[in-house]
Amino acid sequence: MFESYGMAILGGALIGGAASLALLKVGYPVGISGFLSKAIGTPGSAGWRLSFLGGMLIVALVVGVVQEGALVTALDGDLWKVIVGAACVGLGARLAGGCTSGHSLCGMARMDRDSIVATLVFIGAGALTVIVFGA
Repeated sequence: MFESYGMAILGGALIGGAASLALLKVGYPVGISGFLSKAIGTPGSAGWRLSFLGGMLIVALVVGVVQEGALVTALDGDLWKVIVGAACVGLGARLAGGCTSGHSLCGMARMDRDSIVATLVFIGAGALTVIVFGA
């Protein structure tokens, strides 16, 4: 059972711990789209934000090397669908005032009403997409 749920529980605990530490240390909740937009648009604060985002990428690459199959290396489907999907996700994150990681992990943990509503909308839109387009 640990093999099926243990790594997910461990990963969730690490993400939650990192989000809590970032909130305590720098006063900002961890939202990837917010970190990236502030790193690009706020002079003087890009360094630590880009370091945080870079660290996430490095850890993902290390896990991908250490544990075979941990990262998906191929996208099945047409490239135009991937591009349109990515643009919709980016636009949705901007319109919602943050992405799923910011709202779901950090906003809901703080019982932020807007984050709870945003997370419910994210889940509903995802379910609707699967119903309409298939899994």
